[in-house]
Amino acid sequence: MGVVNVTPDSFSDGGEWFEPRAAVEHGLELLAEGADVLDVGGESTRPGAGRVPVEEELARVLPVIEALASRGAVVSVDTTRATVAEQAVAAGAQIINDVSGGLADPEMAAVAARTGAVFVAMHWRGHADVMDDLEVYDDVVTDVRDELAARVEALRAAGVRDDRIVLDPGLGFSKAGSTNWPLLTHLGTLRELGFPVLVGASRKRFLGHLLAGEDGTPVPPLERDGATAAITALAAAEGAWCVRVHAVRPSADAVRVAAAWTRAGRTGEDASGGEPAPGALGRAPASTGGHGPAGAVRPRHSTDHGTNDSDDRSTT
Repeated sequence: MGVVNVTPDSFSDGGEWFEPRAAVEHGLELLAEGADVLDVGGESTRPGAGRVPVEEELARVLPVIEALASRGAVVSVDTTRATVAEQAVAAGAQIINDVSGGLADPEMAAVAARTGAVFVAMHWRGHADVMDDLEVYDDVVTDVRDELAARVEALRAAGVRDDRIVLDPGLGFSKAGSTNWPLLTHLGTLRELGFPVLVGASRKRFLGHLLAGEDGTPVPPLERDGATAAITALAAAEGAWCVRVHAVRPSADAVRVAAAWTRAGRTGEDASGGEPAPGALGRAPASTGGHGPAGAVRPRHSTDHGTNDSDDRSTT
């Protein structure tokens, strides 16, 4: 999933693709680099970011979504607003990527159900201006899993089908730096809920701190793409359905490496070339119960797995 930020204040590329024509050209470049989905967002969710009026968000994203969808792209809209989501789907978006998991707008679940769009429910505890104050967990993996399970039940109650739901652990959202790593190493625990998992680690703050120099200064966002690609490879091997990234080519290459590694480990044969193996950013693995949306929004790099189917955010 390639990120197309139509914002003036995103943490890693704020303003670079703010004009619609530039955003569309950037999206097409990401497709050429190997993106299967383009995630278009018009409001930054970096820590401390303020809200923009809904009219402004619509004006930013709708022309870009229409243009990219008309060129055959699978488009996701990154929004917490039901009105924006519904109009984006009408403009051609197939996925609603809601960083609040439907909590920020009580009408969002109904829109997801009514439109039939794939719905990405991220773990969330509050908007950007307060999320850093909500980082207390008894056990981060268990707590995030349980809170996502509650979102699943709310979505089901609103009429959203299981095969439309994707879960996201919400790296960097109400998560201190060290808190993100257990979520990455326990993706299988989240997958036990029975849904595909999307991972959004691209260029995030905890990677900047990990790569900090001797003086402790975090490396800037644009220098975190190598670390992002490493997480992509590891997440693919752990069965992630999708990763959300700013720089597509390094992560697309990482998926190929992870796929070859996985195939070789399972078959003992030469795994070079071909499509990624099961668990490498494809359909929901059969062990999860296969509720995921792969049948409707199928990444180019995906394969069947069986009979079932902020400063830390990148609209940041």
